[in-house]
Amino acid sequence: MTAVTRDTAPAPEMSAHLQDLAAFVTASPSSYHAAEEVARRLEAVGFTRLDEAADFPAAPGGYVVVRDGAALAWIVPTGAGSDGSEGAGAAGGSGAGAAVPVFRVLGAHTDSPGFKLKPNPATVTADGWVQAGVEVYGGPLLNSWLDRELRFAGRLALDDGTQVLAATGPVGRIPQLAIHLDREVNDGLKLQRQRHTNPVVGALAPRGEGAGEAVADVSEGVDGPSAPLEQAAGADAEVGAGAESRAGAGAGLEARAPGDVLSALAAAAGVDPAAVRGHDVMVADAQAPGLFGLAGEFFASGRLDNLSSVHAGLVALEELARANGGASGAIAYAGTVAEGVAGEAAGAPVIPVLAAFDHEELGSASRSGAAGPLLEEVMGRVLEALGVAGQGRARAIAGSWLLSADAGHLVHPNYAERHDPANHPRVNHGPLLKINANQRYATDAGGEAAFARWCGVAGVPFQEFVSNNDVPCGSTIGPISATRLGIRTVDVGLGLLSMHSAREMCGVRDLEHLTAAVREFFRGV
Repeated sequence: MTAVTRDTAPAPEMSAHLQDLAAFVTASPSSYHAAEEVARRLEAVGFTRLDEAADFPAAPGGYVVVRDGAALAWIVPTGAGSDGSEGAGAAGGSGAGAAVPVFRVLGAHTDSPGFKLKPNPATVTADGWVQAGVEVYGGPLLNSWLDRELRFAGRLALDDGTQVLAATGPVGRIPQLAIHLDREVNDGLKLQRQRHTNPVVGALAPRGEGAGEAVADVSEGVDGPSAPLEQAAGADAEVGAGAESRAGAGAGLEARAPGDVLSALAAAAGVDPAAVRGHDVMVADAQAPGLFGLAGEFFASGRLDNLSSVHAGLVALEELARANGGASGAIAYAGTVAEGVAGEAAGAPVIPVLAAFDHEELGSASRSGAAGPLLEEVMGRVLEALGVAGQGRARAIAGSWLLSADAGHLVHPNYAERHDPANHPRVNHGPLLKINANQRYATDAGGEAAFARWCGVAGVPFQEFVSNNDVPCGSTIGPISATRLGIRTVDVGLGLLSMHSAREMCGVRDLEHLTAAVREFFRGV
């Protein structure tokens, strides 16, 4: 038989946009890293980072604040300041004809479902495995985290009151039980959250190896099947027959542990582990984002829900800044609401805003979540700085829009019956317009028309998403923000498969389509 060989087509290359998204995801393994990365990138194109404890300025330009794992950024346009420019004098008044600035807010979130490091996380099993204790965060697909190399990342609070960001490389893994030890596993995998989800991060070495590392005893006598690392390190139990047989004839049971996750994070941050007094540390997939598919039409990555939306808003703001002097000096943006659209304040100065909240996966009820006061406070302070109060403030909110951008569901090829029979979102056919009769999404008829307009001007397609009545959908920051602010809100998002997996997938064109729509939304069309 003659072997047939075929030329292998070269692997598709990522576009510049996808490379940028991949770099953003890699730099953002936790919500705290994501918020800091947003601020860092915007400062690089002319934005000014503000301290919430200081007054907000009225001068035209770009500004960004970071609160914990959330970042809010906005551009004050020319003509809206309190320096005697066109929008200022009118803004302070309450006359019906006075032009007040309006907001175009892209709302997204920086967190993703997964695991969070517990206090006193380091444990050692009786058989010498060093594990990190974790708590389930949100609603992840637990099985998707098995057999992956994992990172730890987040913030450390130090004894002097400072906080630092830190991240490890691939140091953890949640190993699955071999099929030989669980013959029925393919009939249904059942993971106990407490017992089966703690990552392995190291193993004890025999006595004499790994000098300088923590000493630990692996006998069954140390607190049952596992014990805290420091407890194990202090134990001095006699070697039992069973343990001796596991360790090998003549081998000492006392062994040396390779440290713990918090020490590794402290080392990565360049701080003394003894100075760490608190931590907010998440687990993240260590695999780099990448393309796949016969034509390279798919993109796979961790945290697409919802860093894909944060990235779309970030890139759109960066482009506005660069196009209006931000790359070389102060940002002088003069965007206004387009003419000829019923119900819109034509000619009003537009304040584009990126609101990247934390804790959406937990319900958003926190000081940095959408249910908290962050966006309301920032919008109010911006308007106050611009001299807009009372009736003017109410008119500004009435003329504003919030585009709540969060991931949605593409039709799954193996489970098409779980979707609405008439509305089948397809990959690379545009972002999703999310609709729900029970206000799980905030989109209404006016919002549908507005999103169609923004996509039309951008020249990109979009597609409706509605749930199967027997499979209720989740919710987003959209209804929360609409309720808190009274702002007109549209729920949209990037279509995914494997949502809430450790590694999700989407279409490459859909990523670019979403960014294009956000770009026009910020411009006031």
